[in-house]
This record gives sequence, C-alpha cells and structure tokens, in this order.
Amino acid sequence: QRAGSEVEHPGLEPAPIWDGGTAGGSLTGYTTMTENNFLLKKIEISVSEAEKRTGRTAMNMQETYTAYLIETRSVEHADGQSVLTDALWRRYSEFELLRNYLLVYYPHVVVPPLPEKRAEFVWHKLSADNMDPDFVERRRIGLENFLLRVASHPVLCRDKIFYLFLTQEGNWKETVNETGFQLKADSRLKALNATFRVKNPDKRFTELKHYSDELQSVISHLLRVRARVADRLYGVYKVHGNYGRVFSEWSAIEKEMGDGLQSAGHHMDVYAASIDDILEDEEHYADQLKEYLFYAEALRAVCRKHELMQYDLEMAAQDLASKKQQCEELATGTVRTFSLKGMTTKLFGQETPEQREARIKVLEEQIKEGEQQLKSKNLEGREFVKNAWADIERFKEQKNRDLKEALISYAVMQISMCKKVGGWYLTLLPVCLDSCSCFSLLLGCIGICSHF
Repeated sequence: QRAGSEVEHPGLEPAPIWDGGTAGGSLTGYTTMTENNFLLKKIEISVSEAEKRTGRTAMNMQETYTAYLIETRSVEHADGQSVLTDALWRRYSEFELLRNYLLVYYPHVVVPPLPEKRAEFVWHKLSADNMDPDFVERRRIGLENFLLRVASHPVLCRDKIFYLFLTQEGNWKETVNETGFQLKADSRLKALNATFRVKNPDKRFTELKHYSDELQSVISHLLRVRARVADRLYGVYKVHGNYGRVFSEWSAIEKEMGDGLQSAGHHMDVYAASIDDILEDEEHYADQLKEYLFYAEALRAVCRKHELMQYDLEMAAQDLASKKQQCEELATGTVRTFSLKGMTTKLFGQETPEQREARIKVLEEQIKEGEQQLKSKNLEGREFVKNAWADIERFKEQKNRDLKEALISYAVMQISMCKKVGGWYLTLLPVCLDSCSCFSLLLGCIGICSHF
C-alpha cells in the first residue's frame, strides 16, 4: 500500500475514487486530492432516523437490533438539474465493519471513532440500556457525525468502499470482504511484540502515544466528575418539586396567603421540571467530549502501526547484517561468532571450494534482495511518517477548534441556566414578601439559590 494514495487491494484493481462529477455520483478514474474533491461538497449526508427491528442471527436465534436510515442527497447544480436522493438502512455492526476496513487500508490516518455501543459515564437518571430511545437518538447523531467526519476527510472521502456504504444496500458486506482487509489486519500480539522489542522508536510517535493516554485520562475524569455533578444538580432541582407540592397544599388552608402560596408552588414545580431539559442539553456536550475520548485510541492505532513498521525495518536491517557477516566469514574462512554451522564444520570437516562458492553466491543474491527490501521499507517508512504526521496535524487543528467551540457553548449554556435561576428567584421574591410569615421561606430560598 502506498501511504496517502489510492488503495490497492490484493487480487483486485485499485479502488476507484468517486469525484462526484455527475449528478447522483459516479465512479471515475483517479482524481487529484484537493479541497474541491471533498465528498461533502458534492453530496449531503444524514442519518435521519432509527428503527427497532428483529431478525435472525447466523445461529438462527432471534435478535433485536436498531437500524439507521442513511440519506444522501446530491447538491443541486447551478444548471437546474434535479436533486437525486439515496436512502438505505444500516446496522451499527456495518458501521463497525466500515471503520475496521478504513483502519486497515489507511493506517496513517487518524480514523474518526464511532459513538459508544453501550452507554458509559451515565448518571442515575440515564438508562444504560442500548435500546433506550434517548440513547438510540444520541447514537444516531453520533453515527451521522462519523459519516460527516469521513466525508470531510481529504483521503477517506475518496474511497470506493465508503461511497458504496452510502449508496449500495445489497451485497455491500460481500464487497468489503472481497478486499481481503481482514487478512491484512495486524494482530494485537504482533503489535504488542513490536512495542516492547523496537530498539529505535521515533520520539515524536512516543510522545504522541503519551499524549493520547493523557487525553483519554483527562476526558474520562472530566466525564466522571460531570456525571456526579449531574446527579447532585438533579437532586437539588427535584427537591423544589416537593416544595411545590407542600405550598400548593398549604395554600388550601390559608385565606390571606393562599394565592401567593399557590403561585409559589407553581414556580417551584416549573423550576424542578426545568432540570430535565438542562441535563439533556448537557448530554450533547458530553457526547462531544466522548468523541475525543475515543479519538485517543485512533491516535494509538497510528502509533502502533509505526512501531510495527519500525520493528520490521530493524529486523530487515539485522537480517541483512547477519547475511553480510556470513558471506564475509565464508570468503575469509574466519568465524567471528559461535554458530551451528561452525560447529558442524569442526565436527565433519571443511566444505569444498565449490560448496563454499555456491553458498557465497546464494548469500550474495540474498544480500542483494535484502538491500532492496531494506531500501523499500525505508522509503515506505518515510512516506508513512510524512503522511501520518500531516494527518495528525490536521487532527490537532480539528480537535482544538471543536473542543474550544464545545466548551464555550457549554459555558454559555451554564450562564443561561444561572440567569434562569435568577429570574425564577426574582419572580418568586414578590410572592414571598406579600406576607411577613413567609420571611423564613424567603431565607430558605436564598440559601438554596446561593448554590448557583
């Protein structure tokens, strides 16, 4: 595979790249990777709805799953051509298959992550059931975001398999499996072995791995704290619902204060109910943080691939050095290190000149091949580092922009919430001041509202 270029599948033609040059999309020849070729400039992509379904597994057992409707719409041209729309249903497992394929064939790319399959960092009001309607809706938004991330990526957006994922409902899995990407996937054991045995790791990728670990740790801690705060905040708001009920009951036995107490109870109920919308909005920002929590693993995947390539390069260099040493020893008749061949020679006598010349010739051919392989691996490694680091820089810019916008929006939301609390307090204040007997109630409200 040539890093940063079109994909070459074993036994297949190189993957055609969709340039979106005609209405509805067509598969054409190769195009130059420019901003104008981004898929999102040619079509609109949305995951518009989710649907609960039942089916049969490969073991003929009944299962319940969620299917998501993907709609793609070509951007209307200036000449007045009609807008064409494709719509098809995909399961979450098909999204996983697509991403696994992208990880294998684009190892130098920080592949966008999928939303969580099961709810994590939940507080007590949220359900951890993956069939819960609220969770399914948040995952629908996350899956749409995943498709938009891929479609806006300068390399991934041009892949044929991704385009077929959006437009070809039948036999798409067979098309993916025909690429043989499972056979090219690196095993976890091999990656772990390379991590511990590589001798000259690239400092930049080592630092990137440490950064991804820290990013995951910080965001995980932030999400855990946010879940605890949500629990406490929910409790504080819902306590006001109890006050609302008490005031309403109290108003029934009071003549002079009845209207004021009834109004106070109503405001308490409204205030208590407002927390549901507030925390629902907060979940949106939590999901944005979770995306970058999962991006940390995508960064580590790039680092693991570099370690594997570096390890293969070092093994190739070591093997070449060993063959050169063997050739030199045969040519000079001296043995520098202990070897089984040297022991055999001592036991059974020296080789004939003809045998030695034949072995030298074989070794020279192997050395020539090894030098070519080493040169090829060096070029491949440099190309990988060049393309990987360019994509990592692109990712960093995206991350800084996204997290800045998310955190600013979250702060604005919190300010708005506090203003609503202040407005509620100012509305309740005249009601409480209507009667001196409500003065103690006012002091209690001041104590509660001071929390905010």
